[in-house]
Amino acid sequence: KQRFGADARFEIKRGSFSQLRQLVQESGWMQAGGVDGVLLDLGVSSPQLDAPARGFSFRKDGDLDMRMDPDAGQSAAEWLAKAEEYDIRKVLYEYGEERFSKRIARNIVKTRKEAPLRTTAQLAALIREAIPAKYQEKGKDPATRSFQGIRIFINDELNDVKACLPQAIEVLKPGGRLAVISFHSLEDRIVKRFMRNEARGDDFPPDLPIPQSALSPSIKLIGKLIRASDQEVAENPRARSAVLRVAEKLH
Repeated sequence: KQRFGADARFEIKRGSFSQLRQLVQESGWMQAGGVDGVLLDLGVSSPQLDAPARGFSFRKDGDLDMRMDPDAGQSAAEWLAKAEEYDIRKVLYEYGEERFSKRIARNIVKTRKEAPLRTTAQLAALIREAIPAKYQEKGKDPATRSFQGIRIFINDELNDVKACLPQAIEVLKPGGRLAVISFHSLEDRIVKRFMRNEARGDDFPPDLPIPQSALSPSIKLIGKLIRASDQEVAENPRARSAVLRVAEKLH
């Protein structure tokens, strides 16, 4: 709002990806046949990551929150205070792809019996302790995967993406384009499968003699996936894992 609030080209709304259809309708754009393009940036914004009070950072100490919307849902601290060890382990493994999820979950449960986990520094420290030094990746904080997993779970991020993608196709005009930037494999897998299935069309059994033209695909894929250039990564290291996929609505 500070940078673009006075620019007539921008209309800034607060909401979730899963509310895309509703937000577009509220803007009156569906009355004009939809929108020309949808760009979904699935990454956490740098200002959020860099603000200790938001609780996303394992490098800067702050309240253990991690909510995208600080006025809704439970914080990471609230969840970790009562979650079963198995559930913590599952979140770390499935959403953080953390191979030492069992050890970390055990550490969390053990630590919270003595005192509640309230800050990002507390959580990051016990995660680092749980991962053997020989398995810690050079140049990557051992807490990275676990913080990602907890953040994804707290904000229900993957389900938001799944809910948003079909809405994006719905609000596009024919010929309009959907561009999605993902920052980790879990998100990109969802986007890749969705675009592939929509470009393939109706899901008939493979042995039915149905011509390709009768499958009614909703989109066509535009080019191959795009990654950040070496120059962009040098200027912005957080772009190193970014993947961009683009599709165009057919009808």
